[in-house]
Amino acid sequence: MSASIPGRRELPESQYDLSTYWGRVRHNAGITDPRTLLVGKTGLEQAKQAIMLYKQGHTKEITPDLWKAKKVVDSTLHPDTGEAVFLPFRMSCFVLSNLVVTVGMLTPGLGTAGTIGWQVANQSLNVAINYSNANKSSPMSTWKIAQSYLLAVGASCSVAVGLNSLVPHLRRLSPSTRLVLGRLVPFAAVASAGALNVFLMRGEEMRTGIDVFPVLSAADKARLEAEGRAEGDVASIGRSKKAATLAVAETALSRVLNSSPIMVIPPLVLVRLQRTEWLKRNPRLTLPLNLGLILATSYAVLPLALAAFPQRQRVSAESLEEEFHGRGGEGGMVVFNRGI
Repeated sequence: MSASIPGRRELPESQYDLSTYWGRVRHNAGITDPRTLLVGKTGLEQAKQAIMLYKQGHTKEITPDLWKAKKVVDSTLHPDTGEAVFLPFRMSCFVLSNLVVTVGMLTPGLGTAGTIGWQVANQSLNVAINYSNANKSSPMSTWKIAQSYLLAVGASCSVAVGLNSLVPHLRRLSPSTRLVLGRLVPFAAVASAGALNVFLMRGEEMRTGIDVFPVLSAADKARLEAEGRAEGDVASIGRSKKAATLAVAETALSRVLNSSPIMVIPPLVLVRLQRTEWLKRNPRLTLPLNLGLILATSYAVLPLALAAFPQRQRVSAESLEEEFHGRGGEGGMVVFNRGI
């Protein structure tokens, strides 16, 4: 993110009010904007240079072009490492990366092999995205990543196959109700395994803690600027397991909030449309129609889900371990990177 770019003058975290839900929605709409994927290495370097000129005092005012540069940087660089996230695993590519997998999971009439195959593909992608966007102050070993991956795949496949075999036996229900329940099986598998995937892939954070920083007051920021330092130069006051648990739990919940409408709305709308004479006469349109429903729902939902919790989460130092009590910054508050 832009905080990793050197300079003694801080650029505001966002042009929107991140203390409000709709402010975070508008901010996340920028971070997830797929147009930022078209910016190559040259464009990224130009954006970083524009931010550096501001932070070093050469650019006096914040302009619309500077906000665009910040959007490019924030959607590309990891907030902890300052390195570019691999393109398919950026949140701006989240919808496109998930599109094929989601269409596959929601394909009507999948057999056991197809169900397992698409669940494996989905969890493989989830592992890569969760690892790429996690808080990097507690790195995972290769063995831990492999272990978490296998557990997540096992959980999603068990739920999907188990529910697929259960639905046909619910004979007391009408055929139309069983059809709807069958279409919702992927939702149950994705929601449960998606949350588990986050906890597994970021379990090391909860075991060892993540870096926590004091919230700086306006006077603190002015003092740092006078000393030629930036907020990024402020040292961590320690590693908190409670902060890590909160960060992981909020991220897991936001993933469920994101997947729920995507796995529920398109299949239910498609069931309704398949009963119309128009689609019965044009069955070849079922796949592109399903694709369009998933794509539209995904782009609408992602900023709403990511905005459920701030990425830079603030909590009272008193709510963490005893070692942090009385060590908070402004208002006794501390801040940490929740991850996305």
